[in-house]
Amino acid sequence: MHRPFIKAASILLAAALFAGIVTAAQGPASRGALASAETTPKQPDLRGIKASVRAGGYEEYLAKHEGAALAAEDVVIPGEAYSQTDGMTVSVLEDHAGRSGKSVLTADSGMITWDVDIKQAGLYNIRLDLYTEQGKDSDIERELAIDGAVPFTEAKNLVFNRVWKNEKSEFEQDGRGNDLTPTQVEEHLWQAITLKDSTGSYEDPFLFYFSAGKHSLSLTSIKEPLVIRQITLAKPSAVPSYGEVSARYEREGVKAASDVFIKVQAEQALYKSSPSLLPYNDRSNPAVEPYHVSKLRNNAMGGYAWRLPGQWIEWEVDVPQDGLYQIAFKNHQNYLRGLSVLRSIYIDGQLPFKEMQTVTFPYSNSWQMKVIGADGGEPYLVHLTPGKHRIRMEVTLGDIAPILRSVESSILDLNAMYRKIISYTGTVPDSFRDYNLEQRIPEMTRVFRESSEQLYGIAKAIEGPSGESDERTSIIRTVAYQLQDMADKPESVPSRVEAFKTNVGALSSWMLTVNEQPLSLDYLIVSSPGGKLPDPEAGAWLKLVSGTQSFIASFTENYDDFSNDEAVGNITVWVTSARDQAQVIKRLIDDKFTPKTGIHVNLKLVSADVLLPSTVAGKGPDVALQIGNDLPVNYASRSALQDLSSFPDFSSVKEQFNASALVPYEYSGAYYALPEQQTFPMLFYRKDILDELHLQVPQSWDDVYNMLPVLQKHNLQFGLPQKPLDSFGNETVRTDIVTMAPNPALVMLLYQNQGQIYKDGGMAVDLDSETAIKQFKQWTDFYVNYKLPITVDFANRFRTGEMPIGIVDYTMYNKLSVFAPEIKGLWAFAPVPGTLGTDGKLHREVGSSGSATVMFKHAGNKDAAWEFMKWWTGKDTQIAYGRQMEIRMGASARYPTANKEALAQLPWPTQDLHKLQEQMQWVKGIPEVPGGYLTGRNIDNAFRRVVVQGEDPRETMDNYVRTMNEEITLKRKEFNLPTEK
Repeated sequence: MHRPFIKAASILLAAALFAGIVTAAQGPASRGALASAETTPKQPDLRGIKASVRAGGYEEYLAKHEGAALAAEDVVIPGEAYSQTDGMTVSVLEDHAGRSGKSVLTADSGMITWDVDIKQAGLYNIRLDLYTEQGKDSDIERELAIDGAVPFTEAKNLVFNRVWKNEKSEFEQDGRGNDLTPTQVEEHLWQAITLKDSTGSYEDPFLFYFSAGKHSLSLTSIKEPLVIRQITLAKPSAVPSYGEVSARYEREGVKAASDVFIKVQAEQALYKSSPSLLPYNDRSNPAVEPYHVSKLRNNAMGGYAWRLPGQWIEWEVDVPQDGLYQIAFKNHQNYLRGLSVLRSIYIDGQLPFKEMQTVTFPYSNSWQMKVIGADGGEPYLVHLTPGKHRIRMEVTLGDIAPILRSVESSILDLNAMYRKIISYTGTVPDSFRDYNLEQRIPEMTRVFRESSEQLYGIAKAIEGPSGESDERTSIIRTVAYQLQDMADKPESVPSRVEAFKTNVGALSSWMLTVNEQPLSLDYLIVSSPGGKLPDPEAGAWLKLVSGTQSFIASFTENYDDFSNDEAVGNITVWVTSARDQAQVIKRLIDDKFTPKTGIHVNLKLVSADVLLPSTVAGKGPDVALQIGNDLPVNYASRSALQDLSSFPDFSSVKEQFNASALVPYEYSGAYYALPEQQTFPMLFYRKDILDELHLQVPQSWDDVYNMLPVLQKHNLQFGLPQKPLDSFGNETVRTDIVTMAPNPALVMLLYQNQGQIYKDGGMAVDLDSETAIKQFKQWTDFYVNYKLPITVDFANRFRTGEMPIGIVDYTMYNKLSVFAPEIKGLWAFAPVPGTLGTDGKLHREVGSSGSATVMFKHAGNKDAAWEFMKWWTGKDTQIAYGRQMEIRMGASARYPTANKEALAQLPWPTQDLHKLQEQMQWVKGIPEVPGGYLTGRNIDNAFRRVVVQGEDPRETMDNYVRTMNEEITLKRKEFNLPTEK
């Protein structure tokens, strides 16, 4: 062995040994004291918080029916006894999926209505007996209306979870001995689900008031089909306390079980509510089971993926004897510092007693053994009979829910006040001007003062008796202090507008963080009361040994190579995204592609910037995935890529895509890539703010011009796109600082007026044509005359309402769905405004961007590579990949596939999908030409000269057109292409 390696290993061993000695010296008592200091939970005291009633919300609805009695009996409505439908195809099923009797299959769009005769007025729960029919692998969503009206806002978005499980009970391994993430499959089951809030803002099921007499009850499909057997208007039932249950045990003579110890590995869950709840590898401590020093083992469950209210995981235990048992969980909660995360625990689908509704798991840097019981007291005992039982843990907000509702209400009020303030001051107020805001907005100081008192009350509730401010409440106290100070000094408000907006934005981020309740589990134990439980943490010596072994193994392990060492790969494929994406692709290859074709694939995860040097060195792959739109022509012009149109079935393959998706990959009459993703702009708008301003969604640019004065009167903004976005709704980040795509706003205006970027087959730009100059001036006039912001963080401004409408790539939908939960239901998107053409049609053309897969010319087995490319971009694979990415990463990863049929099968809400497809009909591709890498940058340079420096649009564009044409001519000469027509 080499001396430097021995020396390095010795140093590491000594350091690790010293760390182990220090840990051991602290002793169990010291570690326990530290854990106690870190993990002491402080449950919020809610007495100082006023109820926050949101207009049209559930609390306001309950307040209207405060004196109503709870219903005393159930009312059952058979599913097949519907009275009418509207826009929905309905099928009546007989003895469906093993359940005798009739049921009704409701489609993924339209409305179905039932009539019901109520004998006794009162408050009812509504329970559905339903079956999750095959759909698009996403949660089922419905809107509820009673007597033709939605009773409260939260009833507009009722979510029914599908039930998921691992496809196989044992974890498969790759060729290097690492556990693979198990494929998730749906378990289609009959379920009885009581309607409740999908966001977790309310812990108990919704109560609905029905007066005596005839009523109608309607369900409108937002997405996914659903089978309904019956609807029950159920009498609400109370869950007993542990004291009551314990007394019943004693009366019935139920005894504690003896000598029983059942350990269930958390990663071996039976069912889960979301396919993103996946087992994962945790190497934070050698005591995690199972553990390997270098190989990846699926040894933990939950983690950050298990954080959203309503998500649940269920395990099955086989109990040998009748008796009382204690339940313990080995858990790790190092996500929310200073706070406890909460879970509801169900046994066989029922809360055994009230205390199980909010079980706390405190913060700690270490793994902990949590025995479910009263804080500092005896464990709670549950009665289990011999046989199989199910233990379910569900994310809940508990006492945090009213806090979050109150904060959310304050944020909405403060954002509304911010918009009122800037309607007088603008976003950059004059510091020397007195705006007299207290006279113009009489309610301003009252709103500030009430919100300040509310936030101070929330901070005190979280901090508990100590009243010590910490990272949990610092932003709350900061905003509360600022509001109180602005209420006392209203003349200071204009100078503090920007800080006010920033602080409210930070408060929104805090709310989003606290709303998430992540928890990791290693295993759960069902045992006799008082039984000895394992130590959750490994000792110092085991940590030392495993740490040293892991260090040594790190010199040989390669976690980015997904190839199988036992098989010689027919083709090599590089993927340039991230490990999650590479794992999904590898699993699809192993499960679908190789068994069908016999072609083995060596898949490697690489950085995007190594593709060019590897290709130049002759060490590149056969096929590369997720390549930007500008690269295929760039590589093809240098004879580095294979002409795909030379394959005999290319013409049939390209029919899977819109013609616009292939435009960037055409060069000299041949095609050098197949599209993977295609994105294009849509019009996003805040429904609530447009309603406040009495504005309609603009259909044409004339409508936009009519809207702009109204927006600007209130100092609100209209947004135009700046750059294409990636699949997560973020601006694309390129290491190549020269390449810049043509501005999407100019492309949109140009295409809507039958203009073009290049002419003569790409030999020159056509941006000096009369049409192009006119549209360039129209584009720049938005910024010169209407003062639109040149650069903008659309997501943030849209969230606050400062920019309530704007055009941006449709993948912004993914970002807003996760980034701005407080405005859920308050926004939508639509096709972009259009231009009336000479044909009398409203033209809504937009440009597109995206990514592609390419084959390199040096590929040894071109036929095998072509088979892979066809398979990868085909409908079935794109659907499977898109659904798996959303399964793993949630709605933020909804895949913008370029395959037309695959897009329709991804889990979009039905109405939103129709809007996307409507806009897609108008999408046009942006050509790529040799030397075109400077086109976008020079368009941007011309734009800034006109908008920032005030130069003439025509003269400026003419100057830059010469520069662009010179570069194109230079490159065409380099590649021996004609320079004149």
